[in-house]
Amino acid sequence: MKIAVLGSTGMAGSAIAQEAAARSHEVLAISRRPKATGTPLIRPHALDIGETESLAEVLKPVDACVCAVRTGQGMESQVVDLTLSLLDAAQQSNTRVLIIGGSAPLWSPNLRNTRVVDDPQFVPAEWQAIARASLQQFETCLSHSYTHWTYLSPPAFFMDGERTGTYERGTDTLLLDATGISSITAPDLAIAAIDELEDPRNDQHFTVMTPTR
Repeated sequence: MKIAVLGSTGMAGSAIAQEAAARSHEVLAISRRPKATGTPLIRPHALDIGETESLAEVLKPVDACVCAVRTGQGMESQVVDLTLSLLDAAQQSNTRVLIIGGSAPLWSPNLRNTRVVDDPQFVPAEWQAIARASLQQFETCLSHSYTHWTYLSPPAFFMDGERTGTYERGTDTLLLDATGISSITAPDLAIAAIDELEDPRNDQHFTVMTPTR
């Protein structure tokens, strides 16, 4: 499989690119300032994904695209415009898209009919900007005419760390382990992402977490 990874130099994107290559997939690692990886199956490619027409051309030969783009502090809202550009491009090239978003669009496991973004247990005030942006990103996907996308919401805590090789999958409600924690490492999220590309489910929105060990 040929997989394009947008935001390939970030924590999620780099882990996903490495996981894909480890499974013998060809990876087009796209970012504004790509880095050499030393892995033959990962080919760096410089591109601003806000350039819709250029992105559409790049996506034509690939089988799937993973978007793991993150914006800097104070620029959180830009992720909405970048997602719109991606969906427009994917529609032109008819490319399947997996978006690594945020936990904000998930339903809270504690408060009925409440999104995680509105549950202070999981999203304190200092995280509101990025959380609101991820909810807007999800809503942008829902409202777009192109429907060949899947949105993967990480759990409440997404961090760098070891690859345990296991994860628990849910749908659109935040998962908690036996201790009430919702977390996963980037390498384990990468496993879930590539599993979804290799063996797609019917869920257009799903989440994952590291189970209690």
